[in-house]
Amino acid sequence: MVELAKWAPPRIAKLIEQQRDYAATILTIDAVADFWRLQDFARRKARAFAGVTQLAMLTYPQLNARAANPMVGEARDVLGAHKDQVRRHYLRAHAGEFALVMFARDSCGYCKVQWPIVQRFQEDMGWQVSLMDLDRKPELGQRFGVEVTPTTMVIRRDSAQRMVIAAGVETYPNLAQMAYQAVRLLRGDIRPEQWLTGAGEEDGFFDALANGPVSSTDPRVIGGDLVDAREPRP
Repeated sequence: MVELAKWAPPRIAKLIEQQRDYAATILTIDAVADFWRLQDFARRKARAFAGVTQLAMLTYPQLNARAANPMVGEARDVLGAHKDQVRRHYLRAHAGEFALVMFARDSCGYCKVQWPIVQRFQEDMGWQVSLMDLDRKPELGQRFGVEVTPTTMVIRRDSAQRMVIAAGVETYPNLAQMAYQAVRLLRGDIRPEQWLTGAGEEDGFFDALANGPVSSTDPRVIGGDLVDAREPRP
């Protein structure tokens, strides 16, 4: 066990697998007991790691998701209301720059479910929304690459930029969140790596780029060194 304490988990896992196969082959009490001794060591090792992890999260709270995503009901309600407010303000501020288009067919029953949800977006965010019937204008399906109905798309006015935010029926909260992310991406306010960064989460725990680049293709990485993206590249 003293020797095992120096081993990395993958090496221990391999030894456990080998001992299991050996014990199952010869079927002696000692061989089976040795397998379960190894299993017990791995269990204690995992529990020790979990305990030290809790201490690390308390020592360095910036690594702990609870600081950015409280689990208590009232706190979560306050956080959710704040995110809704940020999202709503942003989308209404850019209502004149973007529009929402839903592609549908008369034969599509789900389209009748999705359309009132899209109309609610117009009422809440002040956007123009349009319904495009592909049965009457099939060329629109080819032009915008739409095959599935209903398909909801964000389109930037006076631009070729567009993005599908829902294929099929989508709930209103998800539709609003996808529209928010799409607008931020199309305007260059976020990078693709930040697609899961929600409203008000920039530079925080849930921002993938908060502590630097995560990809070798990031423009902030030059020759393996981290540089400020705002600085001119040599």
